[in-house]
Amino acid sequence: MKQLNGRRRRIWRIAGVIKDQNLSAGERLPGEHELVEQLKVSRPVLREALARLQSMGLFDIQRGRGTFVGNRTSLTNCVRLLRSAVTISPQELRSYAELRTAMEVQAARQAAELATVDDVAELAALLKQLDDEDLPYAEALELDFAFHRKLIDIAGNPLMQNMIEVIYEFVLTQMVRTTPSQRENALGRKLHKAILRAVREHNPDAAADAMQQHMQAVLDRLARETS
Repeated sequence: MKQLNGRRRRIWRIAGVIKDQNLSAGERLPGEHELVEQLKVSRPVLREALARLQSMGLFDIQRGRGTFVGNRTSLTNCVRLLRSAVTISPQELRSYAELRTAMEVQAARQAAELATVDDVAELAALLKQLDDEDLPYAEALELDFAFHRKLIDIAGNPLMQNMIEVIYEFVLTQMVRTTPSQRENALGRKLHKAILRAVREHNPDAAADAMQQHMQAVLDRLARETS
């Protein structure tokens, strides 16, 4: 846990260089030697953090040229996500994940009963985009959230729809904590497809079971953070 928190702090400090130096999208970061001196970290630690931030779309590392600030949308999204990931505790996230589990399992069940052909097509389109392993991290998280929100919209319960918007920031922060990069997220994509398949087949029990498995994987990862 201490090691994980230390890694997050280092990532947040590197992201802070952008703010402190007023760097804009497309501008070049200071060189590796300068960043090592400025942040008081080793080169391997710096490279690990930069690689993580690159996967999130915050930086673009160009071999032989240097490291550049990502586009404005990625920059805004990633700084917001990182800020939340640092400030919200694992215990808080687990509580929200438990609430989300109860809501989303029921939503998946209802979506399987009510989904139209157009609804299924929209869900499938979201997952098709998520199959891109080179998708910027922040964009992948937004698409992941959109898939879950669409299921709740299909379920048609206004209270669920309002609740998922209220806990939006917590859900995205939980995703930052528990969702690996696209290349490493085969399990997540597999479980999403199982949910879609059950909704397409109008099988409420299978949809609920698939969503329960998905959310249990989230809860298990959060549990490891608090152990």
